[in-house]
Amino acid sequence: MSSTGSAPSLPEGAFSGAPESGWYALYTYPRHEKRIAEQIENRRFCCFLPLYRSVRRWKDRRKEIDQVLFPGYVFVQMALEDKLKVLQLPGVVRLVTSKGRPVPVSADEIETLRDRLSRGAKLEPHPYLRTGRRVRVRRGPLEGLEGVIVRRKESCRFVFSIDLIQRSVAVEIDQADLEAT
Repeated sequence: MSSTGSAPSLPEGAFSGAPESGWYALYTYPRHEKRIAEQIENRRFCCFLPLYRSVRRWKDRRKEIDQVLFPGYVFVQMALEDKLKVLQLPGVVRLVTSKGRPVPVSADEIETLRDRLSRGAKLEPHPYLRTGRRVRVRRGPLEGLEGVIVRRKESCRFVFSIDLIQRSVAVEIDQADLEAT
C-alpha cells in the first residue's frame, strides 16, 4: 500500500472505477486506517490513504515513521451500489454522510492531494479552520492549490482543507508564493 493510493490492476469483470463511481470518505475505528486500506485494495477497489513522515521521540531513540494524514478516514473510489462490500470490512464505522446520504469527496481535492504527496510536499495535519484569508499558491510544488493563510510565530503556514470530513493539512510556505483569491 502506498501513500499515493494507486489502484491495483483489475481482472476482467472487476470494479473498474467507472464514471458512475466517486470518491467517498470512510470513517474508521481509531488506528485501523492502514489495515482497512489494505483490505479495500484486496477487494479490488481504488483506495487512497494519505500519509506523512513524522519523527517520534522516546527516551532512548528517535524514529521517523509514516503517520495517517487524516486520522480516522480512508478514501475509497466506488459506485454507491458497491458500498456494502466496503462497509462490511472490520474497522469501518460508516461512510461520511450529509442528511443521511453518502456525499462524494471532490475528485479534484483527491487528485490534488495525490499529486502533491507524489511531488514530495511536506504536509502535516492541522486543525480545521473555517475563518482566515483564502489564498492560492502561485509557484512551487503546491502551485494552484487554494487554502487559508495562517501565521505561526515568525513563519507563514498554508492550510489546505477538505470540507466534507472537516480536516486540514498545513505546510510552511514563503508568503511571496501566495496570492489572494
